[in-house]
Amino acid sequence: MGRLLAATAGVLYTVCIGLKSALESKAPVQGTIMTDPRRASCTIAALAVALVATTAVTAAQRDGADKKPSLSLKATPPAGFAPLRVHLVVDVKGGANDYAEFYCPTVQWDWDDGTVSENSEDCDPYEAGKSSIKRRYSADHTFRFSGDRRLTFRLKQKDKVIASATTTLTIRAGANEGF
Repeated sequence: MGRLLAATAGVLYTVCIGLKSALESKAPVQGTIMTDPRRASCTIAALAVALVATTAVTAAQRDGADKKPSLSLKATPPAGFAPLRVHLVVDVKGGANDYAEFYCPTVQWDWDDGTVSENSEDCDPYEAGKSSIKRRYSADHTFRFSGDRRLTFRLKQKDKVIASATTTLTIRAGANEGF
């Protein structure tokens, strides 16, 4: 929407320049720019559209920065034979770099095989505009037995889950399973 308004302001400005040229070709008088109502209307309209366009762009930028970041979880490889070593990566996308809820969280990996890994860090106190959230987390885990697993990554503040992401993993029976 901001681009449309900016383009409209540009077209309006071009029309105003054309009107100004046409009016000035008919005996221009010193200091009459705002005394001609057509010039004044054109100038005011162009300024109004430019102001709305600027406000729309600023609001869009602000709203994007205020939104809660999202999580994307990927397992590599997504399938294989037991025992299977898997590397998981979580990317934190969008939102502000100083999004308070995501600053210095407890990280939890639920492997859906009876084990859960959890860790937290000591961090400096949160300062808006100065503190930065972590944008990538990763972990490795080895699955010894076959089955479909639902892997879950959670970001927590105290005991409250503030964000989570899941992916599925398929582990086929390996040559040594069951012996």
